[in-house]
Amino acid sequence: MLSSFLSVAAFAASASAIVQPANYTILGQYGNSPPVYPSPHTNGIGWEAALDKAKAFVAQLTPQEKDDMVTGTPGPCVGNIVPIPRLGFNGLCLQDGPLAIRVADYASVFPAGVSTAATFDRKLMYRRGVDMGAEFRGKGSQIALTPVAGPLGRSAYAGRNWEGFSPDPYLTGVAMEESIMGIQSNGVQATAKHWVGNEQETQRNPTYNSTTDQIIQESLSANIDDRTMHELYMWPFANAVKAGVASFMCSYQRLNGSYACENSKANNGLLKGELGFQGYVMSDWGGTHSGVSSIEGGLDMDMPGGLGIYGLEFGNNSYFGGNVSTAVANGTIPVSRVDDMVIRIMTPYYFLGQDNDFPLVDPSSGDLNTFSPRNTWFRDFNLNGTRSRDVRDNHAALIREMGAAATVLLKNVNNTLPLNAPKSIGIFGNDAADIPTGPYNQQNYEYGTLVAGGGSGTGRLTYIVTPLDAMKAQAAKDGAIIQYYLNNTLIADTNWATTNGGLTIPTTPEVCLVFLKTWAEEAADRTTLDSDWMGNEVVDSVAAWCPNTVVVMHSSGINNLPWASHPNVTAILSAHFPGQESGNSLVDVLYGAVNPSAKLPYTIALDKDDYNGLPITAVNSNDPNAWQAYFTEKLEIDYRYFDAQNMSVLYEFGYGLSYTTFSLADISISKADPTSSIAAMPTAADTVPGGKAELWDIIYNVTATLTNTGSVAGAQVPQLYVSFPDTAPAGTPPKQLRGFEKVYLEPGESQTVSFGVMRRDLSYWDIVSQEWVIPTGFFGFSVGFSSRDMKVNGEAAVVG
Repeated sequence: MLSSFLSVAAFAASASAIVQPANYTILGQYGNSPPVYPSPHTNGIGWEAALDKAKAFVAQLTPQEKDDMVTGTPGPCVGNIVPIPRLGFNGLCLQDGPLAIRVADYASVFPAGVSTAATFDRKLMYRRGVDMGAEFRGKGSQIALTPVAGPLGRSAYAGRNWEGFSPDPYLTGVAMEESIMGIQSNGVQATAKHWVGNEQETQRNPTYNSTTDQIIQESLSANIDDRTMHELYMWPFANAVKAGVASFMCSYQRLNGSYACENSKANNGLLKGELGFQGYVMSDWGGTHSGVSSIEGGLDMDMPGGLGIYGLEFGNNSYFGGNVSTAVANGTIPVSRVDDMVIRIMTPYYFLGQDNDFPLVDPSSGDLNTFSPRNTWFRDFNLNGTRSRDVRDNHAALIREMGAAATVLLKNVNNTLPLNAPKSIGIFGNDAADIPTGPYNQQNYEYGTLVAGGGSGTGRLTYIVTPLDAMKAQAAKDGAIIQYYLNNTLIADTNWATTNGGLTIPTTPEVCLVFLKTWAEEAADRTTLDSDWMGNEVVDSVAAWCPNTVVVMHSSGINNLPWASHPNVTAILSAHFPGQESGNSLVDVLYGAVNPSAKLPYTIALDKDDYNGLPITAVNSNDPNAWQAYFTEKLEIDYRYFDAQNMSVLYEFGYGLSYTTFSLADISISKADPTSSIAAMPTAADTVPGGKAELWDIIYNVTATLTNTGSVAGAQVPQLYVSFPDTAPAGTPPKQLRGFEKVYLEPGESQTVSFGVMRRDLSYWDIVSQEWVIPTGFFGFSVGFSSRDMKVNGEAAVVG
């Protein structure tokens, strides 16, 4: 197969051809997905009592009611399963999204996934999940369509990276697990998405002829080899299953040639089989492309069902719906398969106690739901609950704390920060002030600060604390004056710079704060890694005359920073998407109320052309199957790639400065059980949610001593990286994150930091034996403050 594409790095250049690799396999020819049937039935591991209730519920359903249970319908929520009043079942309300309950008023907007990852703080990840889950429950939503591990972050340009956490599977896995446990502690179902290989937005859905509704070209096919699938893209989803996640959402694109939502290898073989997932698989909205094939391929719930805004399912029709009972009646689908679909849906419902006094849907959600307005509803919903319930509680305090904890200090020359009550402050850039277009904006906007991206992963702000407002409040306390200019076009003009600002600034401010932003959204990939609205030119212009320029970035992720070495750029802060308390969080860091401790959850390269894994943005063929993405970089994404290629970077993965200093010493490496002999492969075949049980056993412990050697209290994140022996297969990354802990210390205080290393942390996926294998030889264990700042090192032979 031959396909052509234009990479993001070469929009204006001619297309280059890619030939299908001949040496990749995923249990068969590379680019093909082997069939795995039938779809395994759930056995309710860990949910046994709830499983019995679910079976009893299903036994009472009519064929039509079973159709309803597996098929979405227009209603007050983004996704809806209709009530069955005779059984006391109030239906299911599915709501977006990853940083807020989106279709709701009086709800909070939390920091985005990328911000959450930057905290490197397990406790904050969990607390965020708890508070988000409380808001979903308060609004009557049983199912939260979050958290996100797909996209993982193969490409720096992917439009939805900010919804997820990090291109490192270990960090994302921890964030998934903590988020899910937090959400479900409220009796709300979490949804792990998008399963799997959803690493770009371009051509995520088929191209249709608008006149005939016929497919012109199929969705992109993400072609991933077996080892890469297990060690990168499946890895954090395994954490999700282990955490007891209720549901999975399959992704839009094809996977090794087959649509993800009907891919039997992915859904039946990997997810329900190898990972032992006990819950249900729902489609992404419009991601269902067949009826029988999808059901046999492991899809349990079709969303949104009869609402055809994507042109994939029309009017009140669905690939599921009445077609399910028809297929059972004519013998195409066994009734046992349909029963299992409903049992999988209802088991977490009962396990989380959603049959007991769960709040009704807030009627205001129906008014705000532009996805399925009231005039599209053709079924009845109980909207007798209290309208416009305020579910925010005291969550603003956590949002403010997390926003500060997620702000990465990248540069701080001569202790520019924290600010010492400057009396003259200049603020520049269109990201500093309020949003003139209102609290809920689904498009990029020139003026106004950026706290979230666009699409289904965004949030509806009830208020926002802007950087300018927060700085004004601080300046009032300090008796300082602020002069601000928000027009990037004007600031970027070189004539402005040459006249000392050109805007009648009589004296150069003591500090100049430049605010940059970078938009990203669902359904579109980024076309550049530069900041939006001439951000680079704005920095150059201000720094040309202001010798103390501090740059603050509100960004969806990776940015090109050509001005990072400018001598007048004295400090750089990456604040990501911090949520509604944005300005307060930032001022806390700028003025030292919070000592920064965040770390980069990705790598910032020296040059924007240094990144690999670029998305495919165009094809030169009319072949319906022309859109092919071969993941030929295999395990080499983000720091794994830069390490393997021995490339210098600007700021490495895990990097972040503090207002104090720390040291690490005294590494210790030991078996968890000194008397045990560790086999290369798991010896027991039992599968629990998350995979074989032994994979989650801690088999080694690594400790080191962390000391605050400075004069300011603060937190640091020691990070454990593991290097595999030379006996590991070719392509094994030089080192991989396998532990992190955030530790707060007073000046002069020391603490022993411990890392429990699991069997899977020391294993690679063997494509021949189809097993996780620990290689023989010596492993390197290094603890440091980033992926390229190792402080203490040791080694140990694990097998034996």
